Amino acid sequence: MSDRIGNCRIVGEIGSGGMAVVYKAVQEPLGRTVAIKALKPSIAMDSQFAKRFEREAHFMASLQHENILHVVDFVKDGRSMYIIMEYVEGIDLYDLLEHSPQLPPEVASIIALQVCRALDYAHFRGIIHRDIKPANIMISKQGEVKLMDFGIARDETLSDLTETGTGLGTPSYMSPEQILGDKLDFRSDLFSVGIVLYQMVTGNKPFVEDEARTVMQKIRLDRYVSPRKLNPSVPRQLERILGRCMEKMPANRYPTTQALIDDLMEFLSPRVPMNYSARLVMYLRDVGLMTDNEADELLAAGAPRNVRRGTKDKRLVSHATWMSLLLFAGVVGGGGVIQAAAGRLGADREDFGAQAGKPVVPERAGYLRVVVDPWSDVYIDGQKVVTTPTAQAIALTPGLHYLKFSNPYYQELQREVRIRTGETELVDVTLEPLHVLEGEGEGDGEGEE
Repeated sequence: MSDRIGNCRIVGEIGSGGMAVVYKAVQEPLGRTVAIKALKPSIAMDSQFAKRFEREAHFMASLQHENILHVVDFVKDGRSMYIIMEYVEGIDLYDLLEHSPQLPPEVASIIALQVCRALDYAHFRGIIHRDIKPANIMISKQGEVKLMDFGIARDETLSDLTETGTGLGTPSYMSPEQILGDKLDFRSDLFSVGIVLYQMVTGNKPFVEDEARTVMQKIRLDRYVSPRKLNPSVPRQLERILGRCMEKMPANRYPTTQALIDDLMEFLSPRVPMNYSARLVMYLRDVGLMTDNEADELLAAGAPRNVRRGTKDKRLVSHATWMSLLLFAGVVGGGGVIQAAAGRLGADREDFGAQAGKPVVPERAGYLRVVVDPWSDVYIDGQKVVTTPTAQAIALTPGLHYLKFSNPYYQELQREVRIRTGETELVDVTLEPLHVLEGEGEGDGEGEE
């Protein structure tokens, strides 16, 4: 392998697949990092694989969307072909699921939503992906979701590169009509999205081969296990979205990709009242795929402009610091008054030292992180401190603190937490709705234990 391809200098190999190798490279005139997908030397230039490879380059070059991997250039030198693409620093969904097999429902839904936005853009242009699976979905460290690998995509206005009766794709993620080799439309991709979403929230594929049936037979003939049986925390609203995506008959699925996007947006709106990319960054940090410093730097960039620019004025920083200390002292002092009214200040000093109204001393401080599904106002010792979701680590004095989680549409929840010097406590809670939707409390067969 040459150390140069076109105007790009090869840095190293990223990965290898059945017919291509992917390299990391630097496009020297611009000094930017790119990824190069190179057709393997063993693939003949006049083969169907080579034609499919070149068609992928044309497809991806024609699709300019934030959720689709961008093609920078295409090089054909007589010996091989090379697709030069943007380089995404992050992890693909396949590897993420290997690391964390079950994702929080709102994180899984954000990923599915971004994939659907990419598909809606492609579907409007008559292009069907036909190979939606975790390995073809990239999640960047900036919280971006990118759909990759249009190698077997089909343009409805062009001839297909497969013969009638053959089904290209990955069996576990195929639609029933794709398995049968029927003519496909955008609804085949929606079935595959449903399978990926199911896998993200349950940690299992909905259709798995066994001694009785192959995976393709199960997709065509069998009903999948209810996701709530595998993970009771999956909301029923999301279960219904999954069910409609994975209807056996295309006519029973969503009528448009936009309709699926609308349902995912409706599901996410009350649960993630923040930038969706920021929520993905927070998740990557929480599972150890990003450092706190990497995540905090990105999340801080989304703060209000006056906060970001405040560091340029040293006096403003000084004033803000003193105001923060005074405000926090007021919060702690107010908490102390509430505790006194409740008769708690007569308790053991070690237990209730945190409520004595003293400012937090950095050398003795402990920290609290809160994760709430879907979201809430967080009260600490009677004072509202933050609204979730938040990446903030809250500094507290050592001792026992009283937490209250309040959301007008959910039942109020209270917790106690003991803070220790130099340690970070994580409190992760799920709120219960005030009113259960009609019929949800009754047994519905498959979805109930």
